[in-house]
Amino acid sequence: MIFDPLFRVPFFNGLVLAAVLALVGAYLRMRDEWLATFALAQVAAAGGVLGLPLGLPIVLTAGLAAGLLALVYGLLPRVNNNHYGVAIVLGWAAAILLAANTHQGSVIIDSLLRGQLYFSGPGHLLAAMVLALLLLTLLPWLSRRLMLGRFFPDHFSANRQPAWPHRVGFGLLVVFSVVLGTVALGAVSAFALFFIPSWVAFVLARGWRRSLVLSVVLAVAAYLVAFALAIELDQPFGPVLVLVLVALVPLRLFARSH
Repeated sequence: MIFDPLFRVPFFNGLVLAAVLALVGAYLRMRDEWLATFALAQVAAAGGVLGLPLGLPIVLTAGLAAGLLALVYGLLPRVNNNHYGVAIVLGWAAAILLAANTHQGSVIIDSLLRGQLYFSGPGHLLAAMVLALLLLTLLPWLSRRLMLGRFFPDHFSANRQPAWPHRVGFGLLVVFSVVLGTVALGAVSAFALFFIPSWVAFVLARGWRRSLVLSVVLAVAAYLVAFALAIELDQPFGPVLVLVLVALVPLRLFARSH
């Protein structure tokens, strides 16, 4: 069944997203903002449910809600995981309340938790490829600025350079990644791709570029194993992917001394 044409588009959709989410996750870990993706996923879920009574596409309202949060946090001088923790609990509460008081809201929440990889089509794949292209195009410009902002927080203000363009730009890339990952893979499994590969890679690889490469390699390998297992065992994809990713965590025991 793995080679059935029915699963061809979903397979490549998830494959592209696994690589992209792991790469974005590595930059978020470098900035110590890895919890941002779960916060954005919760807010996106609330925005998606809000689109039902408004008669708007779920993806549009989910993206707008997450984008608004990224814009607000991108304009703040300092943001850390505490800020994202507040967004997680508020987003979760809003999503549950909206789902309870909206026709078919519970169905939407369930689909965002489980993901819809098997039902994703060419439009999802095209969006994932556009995201990958944007990321590869903008990273050379973003990377140096993100690292300066992380290790020399006062660099831009001391040199009278605006910091908001790269912060907001990166924030929008994260939003795009979170929305696509949540819709296709599910909120928790998408967060696992942002979180676990870079967490493991950062203690195994020596150097920044090797850490990026290893993060992507681990994510893609976990995705391939999870996709095969889920199809062959007839199981939901999201939980299988999370379990495979968690199985990578013991690799941290082989951490190299730097």
